[in-house]
Amino acid sequence: DFFNGQLRTERQEQVVQAFRHAWGAYKKYAWGHDELHPLSKTATEWFGTGLTLVDSLDTMIIMGLKEEYEEAKVWVRDQLSFKNDKFVNLFEITIRVLGSLLSTYHLSGDEIMKEKATELGQRLLPAFNSHSKVPYSDVNLAQGHARAPKWGPDSSTAEVATIQLEFRDLSAVTGDKRFEEAVDQVSMHIHSQPKQSGLVPIFINANTGTFRPSGTITLGARGDSYYEYLLKQWIQSNKKLDHFKKDFEESYEGVKTKLFRRSEPNKLLFIGELLAGRNFSPKMDHLVCFYAGTLALAHHYGLGDRDEYLDSAKELAETCWQMYNRMPTKLSPEITYFNLAQGSKEDLIVKPLDSHNLLRPETVESLFYLYRLTGDEKYRDQGWQIFLAFEKHTRVKGGGYSSISNVKDAGNPRFKDKMESFFLSETLKYFYLLFSDDPKLISLDEWVLNTEGHPLPI
Repeated sequence: DFFNGQLRTERQEQVVQAFRHAWGAYKKYAWGHDELHPLSKTATEWFGTGLTLVDSLDTMIIMGLKEEYEEAKVWVRDQLSFKNDKFVNLFEITIRVLGSLLSTYHLSGDEIMKEKATELGQRLLPAFNSHSKVPYSDVNLAQGHARAPKWGPDSSTAEVATIQLEFRDLSAVTGDKRFEEAVDQVSMHIHSQPKQSGLVPIFINANTGTFRPSGTITLGARGDSYYEYLLKQWIQSNKKLDHFKKDFEESYEGVKTKLFRRSEPNKLLFIGELLAGRNFSPKMDHLVCFYAGTLALAHHYGLGDRDEYLDSAKELAETCWQMYNRMPTKLSPEITYFNLAQGSKEDLIVKPLDSHNLLRPETVESLFYLYRLTGDEKYRDQGWQIFLAFEKHTRVKGGGYSSISNVKDAGNPRFKDKMESFFLSETLKYFYLLFSDDPKLISLDEWVLNTEGHPLPI
């Protein structure tokens, strides 16, 4: 029982205080709306589904915040509606809203969460009515229409391949097989497509079902969680769906041979990109830092030769840590380039347009996995320094936290005036789990966390 007798560590208490600081501002200035702008004390809509509130539900349970949770639950019961006549992104609403409703149902047993998850799942099914069964990226919840994004005919690979955990779980919860069948068709289709050493371009056409031939190959934006969900679908299936495991192992070999490089002068291991599928670029999104945790989890489940996956995980986590530690604010930029030239003085290059920080969770997520699976206190100490940097540079006095524009300027990092829902859903949750002394708190042998930090049962 999360609400009775949780003994928090001192660091966990500080994380809870941070959550309350964020939640208090959301409640005061943005209650029931999607996103808070903490400096202007205003709110905006993206989906019109109380996004920050819904995305935070299971965080409140895990932190034992009964009062806050009960109040939010009443809003879900009385106010949460999916009858909005607007197009929403299938992937984003699945990982953030459907994922959280399901996770919250599993953690609390509250039937209203299951009811809302079922309704949302049904309203998302029209996205799969494409010729190829690769779903359209956008779906209108009220009208049941789906379409490709405004900017072109393609869906992002990560988006169509990062809805499977949630839809499978919804079928398990409801007994309605349509959800699982819809995403299985997508998975099997992608499984059957030709790949480059297990690596895939970041765009796929919903009408033809084929990858964009000259698409970029990356573990960053639009590619990242395809690889994450290969492993996690295998785990969720209790290691029964072996084609996911094989695809994951093959993709690791591809990453190793085509994307791994070492920077100069300190030989930091990083993951670059293949532009047009062939030209190497030493660019690494902060998003890629998820991969250290994913590899550690794969090692925990017995994949890889001896310690190969774990060793790669540790090295990548060290690189991600340096992306924080070497900045004047001690916060990572959104994108980092790595020096490959002999005789370079500095491993990291941060361009002015890439120097923002959006309160992202991926490095803390990987520190959590590595601490949980190795017990090395180093990962907690690094996490604590990152937490203190968020407190120092992103905390807004009047309430809430804000993305910042420039991690290279500790004197004036400049607030962007936006608090992303994943800061409450993921970043603070992973901090809380990292600083927990209880390895059974969301045990990695019983739960698999979706790409928005929502635990689903294995």
